[in-house]
Amino acid sequence: MNLKSILAATAITALGAMAHAEGVKVGMITTLSGGGAGLGIDVRDGFLLAVKMSGNSDIEVVVEDDQRKPDIAVQLADKMIQSEKVDVLTGIIWSNLAMAVVPAATAQGKFYLSPNAGPSALAGKGCNPNYFNVAWQNDNLHEAAGGYANSAGFKNTFILAPNYPAGQDALTGYKRIYEGELAGEVFTQLGQTDYAAEIAQIRASGADSVFFFLPGGMGISFLKQYADSGVDLPVVGPAFSFDQGILQAVGDAALGIKNTSQWNKDLDNEANVEFVAAFQEEYGRLPSLYASQGYDTANLLLSAMAKADVADADAFRAALKEADFESTRGDFEFASNNHPIQDIYVREVIKEGDVYTNKIIGTALEDHSNVYVEECEM
Repeated sequence: MNLKSILAATAITALGAMAHAEGVKVGMITTLSGGGAGLGIDVRDGFLLAVKMSGNSDIEVVVEDDQRKPDIAVQLADKMIQSEKVDVLTGIIWSNLAMAVVPAATAQGKFYLSPNAGPSALAGKGCNPNYFNVAWQNDNLHEAAGGYANSAGFKNTFILAPNYPAGQDALTGYKRIYEGELAGEVFTQLGQTDYAAEIAQIRASGADSVFFFLPGGMGISFLKQYADSGVDLPVVGPAFSFDQGILQAVGDAALGIKNTSQWNKDLDNEANVEFVAAFQEEYGRLPSLYASQGYDTANLLLSAMAKADVADADAFRAALKEADFESTRGDFEFASNNHPIQDIYVREVIKEGDVYTNKIIGTALEDHSNVYVEECEM
């Protein structure tokens, strides 16, 4: 089956015109329109690429656009569970949408595999045996950024993030590891595009550095305005604001910035080399962090399908927990709360020919888990 056939099949099933095939039926709810569309498109494309490469005809994928709206995501999840009869849900990018969908889905006995959003509320007391995060726990990359800030000698950082669960986790994670003082701490509006006021605060703060978490279009807007402002403080952040799709829109303003990630295209392991080459051949562009996460999520699911029937929930859950697949990240395993244990790297934004991209320059955290494990009782 080629990729066009897979996408055609998902469109048909979304209209309810295809019978439930034997095997596993996956409901993918992700952001395919609006300011965060690039993130959801990359998760979808990475996931579908893994399905295509596997040649497994026992997996059926229904794809829907949540429009980055929690109420739409909830409606789609209800439809997929009750009408489409999906076995597994995946795809959500934004943590506020995950908080609206995941608890209800797992309460109904469905498996949820997160390719991105990892809110702390679902890692600690709100954990569930049927919820697996294949990307990270939200705090992780920000903790690594705090560690890098220490090694870089930053003593007075100004920090900012949007006011929603992932933004709150971001600043919490950075402060957990960062040892210096804070010149300022600001929560912006989710979806904000004008950062003149925040940049004025940074200018007046006496900061020696800036840490920010502004994913998707928010990061593009901030970086362009920051570069034009004349403020010349070093910047550090997580990969979300310096990923492959974003860098092309930001351009030279991002060059040299250090950012943290659990993946990069230059990780030298067999699975990643194969993924990067296959993604470029299939889509004509370099893969992003989000694409790698979609790809890994599909391969985790496929590995469980090879060992157990999804109708046997206990066996399927155990097969997922084993994480018996070759990750693009290299070593990968789940902590007891079903979130990754993995290395997190420091990357630097560079330019290769006409393409802005990242290269790994060091390891920030090795075999890193999350602080919420002890709060999870399951």
